[in-house]
Amino acid sequence: MSTTKLRNIGPKSAAWLRQVGLRSEQDLTAIGAVGAFMKVRRAGFKPSLNLLYSLEGALLGCHWQDVPEARRQQLVAEYETAVGALPTARAGQQAGPVHETHMQADTDEEETNEIRFEE
Repeated sequence: MSTTKLRNIGPKSAAWLRQVGLRSEQDLTAIGAVGAFMKVRRAGFKPSLNLLYSLEGALLGCHWQDVPEARRQQLVAEYETAVGALPTARAGQQAGPVHETHMQADTDEEETNEIRFEE
């Protein structure tokens, strides 16, 4: 079963899940709701906590609003613990240098259809 067919998972959420490598119910079950939510967040998407509850509801087979409040609080606590365990950049630490690669068409492009890569 694909993620688009899971309960509570709409097209946008399914696209996010696919983009982070979660394509089936088995993938979601293996990583869990918090793990899947973390993957989506770390990929740069900005999901709300509703996605976390929706993922849990999908795993439980219920509507996301039916996930008990105590379980919601537990999910948020697990998420916050997971975020706290992530490595953080030290103060003043900067990213490494950026190297640009420029592409330039070969002058005999009509004859060869080659493109050269130059740094």
